[in-house]
Amino acid sequence: MLDSDTMNGYFADEMSSGGGLCGDVGSSVDDVLAAESVGGDAAQASQMDSEAIIERVRYLMGLKRLSQRRLAALLRIDASNLSKVLNGRLPFSEGLVNRIVADLGVSKPWLRDGSGLPFDKQPIAREIRPDCVGLEQKSLNATPVYDLDVTAGCRSLDALFGEIRPVGAIDIPGIPPGCHILKVRGDSMMPRIVNGGYVAIRKIVDMRNIFWGQIYVVDLPEFRMVKYLRRHPDPSMVILHSDNPAYDDMDVARDDIRSLYVVEAIINYEIN
Repeated sequence: MLDSDTMNGYFADEMSSGGGLCGDVGSSVDDVLAAESVGGDAAQASQMDSEAIIERVRYLMGLKRLSQRRLAALLRIDASNLSKVLNGRLPFSEGLVNRIVADLGVSKPWLRDGSGLPFDKQPIAREIRPDCVGLEQKSLNATPVYDLDVTAGCRSLDALFGEIRPVGAIDIPGIPPGCHILKVRGDSMMPRIVNGGYVAIRKIVDMRNIFWGQIYVVDLPEFRMVKYLRRHPDPSMVILHSDNPAYDDMDVARDDIRSLYVVEAIINYEIN
């Protein structure tokens, strides 16, 4: 997933070449299509199967539970023009395909041509099977385990790690240095993370570099949450998304986030 600074440069390059869908909220798809026809992208747009792309976009909307208006806001384009595209009244442009790829994290070959899988990038957090957890192994690379619920309380995790001794350590191949393992209570991330499971988390030093669509522990002044982080139409905000569809998305200001911890591994297993 691309960070915001990279994406700004990406769309700046697209605009300079005449092929990108840039601009503020409310940018006209009609204007973009006209610009692309001047830049030569109209020929590329004509080669795309718009009907098939529309079907794949509607599949993504159902998968991510996005309304048409919400999708337009995420893509930073006018909702009425997006409606025209999805209803076949305007063709899909290469610029619009690029924007969907960038903002939804979807595979471009899949979206444009139907080849491969929708999401060809593997998530950072991997699930660890119980038989892969070396409970009895102790080494210099073992990851400390804390008898803490990562979502309980409002004190910073850094302060807690400095005061509370770990109850043990486990050796899990592939877990990077600097991680801590804590329990997760609640069902908001089920079935991805079971109630009572464990996560291995690593603190993010530079919070400007967010891998959208990955799972993080979000440390806020009044509570901590384990959620997917999604891009918000407002760059000063982020969307906290649960795996359990019974929970609504939350909009949080970036400035309210004290710290972020990326979930490196999920252990859906009671560690005794």
